[in-house]
Amino acid sequence: MRKLIMKMSISIDGFVGGPKAESNWIFKNSDEASRAASVGLLLEAGLIIMGRKSFEMLSSYWPTATGPFAAPMNEIPKAVFTQHGFKSNISPDADLSPAAASWAEARVFDGDLAEGIKKLKSEPGKPICAIGGAGFMRSLIATGLIDEYHLGTHPLALGEGEAIFNGIAKELDLKLVDTKVFPGGIVSHTYSR
Repeated sequence: MRKLIMKMSISIDGFVGGPKAESNWIFKNSDEASRAASVGLLLEAGLIIMGRKSFEMLSSYWPTATGPFAAPMNEIPKAVFTQHGFKSNISPDADLSPAAASWAEARVFDGDLAEGIKKLKSEPGKPICAIGGAGFMRSLIATGLIDEYHLGTHPLALGEGEAIFNGIAKELDLKLVDTKVFPGGIVSHTYSR
């Protein structure tokens, strides 16, 4: 069975996005070592999953992007989960670059989230890496199907914003399995169920 890994950046006061879902703060304390660790985690994945909003935003950015995250984001197969329908902004019939084609070929799951995750986990392959926004992550946490939580805690407080652990139905008891401290002040915590 494939492992499901959640990867998120979080402020010291527990927010993954600002009051208007802004996320530009995640780059403020980023350094070469923290970026390399994030890229390394992505490269271990056989599938990247996200919600519809994140998919729509990222699929328009990554196919032409450069930098260390571009290769894994464009080469690793993707799946998008939606409750409100989905129409890709990339036509699979167009003459696409390999990067754009990887986004156009994303699998779409529009049914029950837990059932979709169970299906993906039962398939052979490398781990599944979940990225994206607070709403998708809250829904994913509620399924109880995440095997590892990779949280990059950034040395700043947002004061208010979007959280992912608020409103959980029952206590989430996790085991700390790894910690890394990066030069820019980001601390990576890896937890397992």
